[in-house]
Amino acid sequence: MKRLLLACVLLCSNLQAQALEVTDDRGVRVRWDTPPQRIVSLLPSLTESLCELGQCHKLVAVDRYSNWPAQIATLPRVGGGLDPNIEAIVALRPDVVLLAHSSRAIPRLEALGLKVVALEPKTHTDVQRVLSKVATVAGLDEAAAQAVWRHIDAAVSAAAQSLPPHARRTRVYFEVNRAPYAAGTSSFIGETLTRLGVANIVPAALGPFPKLNPEFVVRANPDLIMVGARNAEGLTARPGWHTVRAVRERRLCIFPNEASDVLVRPGPRMAEAARLMARCLQEKAP
Repeated sequence: MKRLLLACVLLCSNLQAQALEVTDDRGVRVRWDTPPQRIVSLLPSLTESLCELGQCHKLVAVDRYSNWPAQIATLPRVGGGLDPNIEAIVALRPDVVLLAHSSRAIPRLEALGLKVVALEPKTHTDVQRVLSKVATVAGLDEAAAQAVWRHIDAAVSAAAQSLPPHARRTRVYFEVNRAPYAAGTSSFIGETLTRLGVANIVPAALGPFPKLNPEFVVRANPDLIMVGARNAEGLTARPGWHTVRAVRERRLCIFPNEASDVLVRPGPRMAEAARLMARCLQEKAP
């Protein structure tokens, strides 16, 4: 009888040890008795974070924009973060759906009984925090997330050290969308630029990714412009932009699509993003 009781205690303790809980960016606590084994990711940065933690094998589907790393190429695509295919997701019987806090699909997914973890990093601190939460969802300890973060942090510092002194005086405009939306000083992109030692023409007071009046850029007169190829068409032809120093002196870094994906995703490839920005500054800074 005593042996049976001891076995029950050990079994219950083991089950409790396997249980885990995550509080997402909505402040909602999500709990599992055992670590999720079937995960759907509807945000590229979360897909990349999970894979960088060595947990790609737990993904059963991703959004249409997730395209890295290579091992996710054969996974089913279930729409985008804003317009996911709910029926397809439910049919996959996921243990959890990872998606952006801003996704309108959250109430419907939860109403259908699915567990949802909403995470949307916008700053370096957010990226470090989200890595930790994704690691927890995958059943990993904090050390795994911190190892990835230390690599990112060291790479950004190394990129900064690679720049010549004159490049650090550069005033930069980074356009993330042709609306135009810019990367402000308080965004993860802006924080990387700050760590590289350059000045962002978009102040933190405007928010992480503000929509700008194009005249703002004309008045700010940046020395250098960074933009992805998808959004570069017509940029230099905007009214008054021919007077902007970066345009006048052809100090534009137009990143191909693959590089642009690296730059605008707040996740483990921020290390590579810092190197891309540093290379741009080395080549184009006045």
